[in-house]
Amino acid sequence: MTTLVVLDQGESISICFEDLLKYHGRSSIAGVAHAFKAMERGFPLVSAGGPPERYDITVESGFPGGGARDAFEMVTRAVTGDRYRLTSDPPVAAPEAPGGHFFFRLGYRGTAVDLVLRAGIMPAEFLDVACREAPTPAEAVRAQQLKEEVAERLLRLPAEEVYDAELR
Repeated sequence: MTTLVVLDQGESISICFEDLLKYHGRSSIAGVAHAFKAMERGFPLVSAGGPPERYDITVESGFPGGGARDAFEMVTRAVTGDRYRLTSDPPVAAPEAPGGHFFFRLGYRGTAVDLVLRAGIMPAEFLDVACREAPTPAEAVRAQQLKEEVAERLLRLPAEEVYDAELR
């Protein structure tokens, strides 16, 4: 399984998807998977010389979900370090997500990459079911099933097939 590697004061830390689930849980597993894939795609682009120093990474997210936020926090400590920002108006066109858009901008020491979810990755049913404010018990069960299915699908795909990237 793929792991994300960052430096913490020069020491290498490897974090796998299962580690992120230990921190966040499974309630927003699809959001965790999206953030994992965004970091997997973006880190080599903003830090081509090797793993980035976690405390120098900035995150701008068009996706307000707790799973994504927690994944970015565990890997980069950007929430605690005030280097994490939500945007309701992404600077590029991005597919709709529950409460926002599937857009992330990762920054590192003067370099940034915009990451946008590729078309066709998310099932249409996901947005319909996951965005309901007061789901019925059956809808809540289906929403969790969809979250699990989306996470499994994202993890099977190479990051390059999940997120388009443009360096800034």
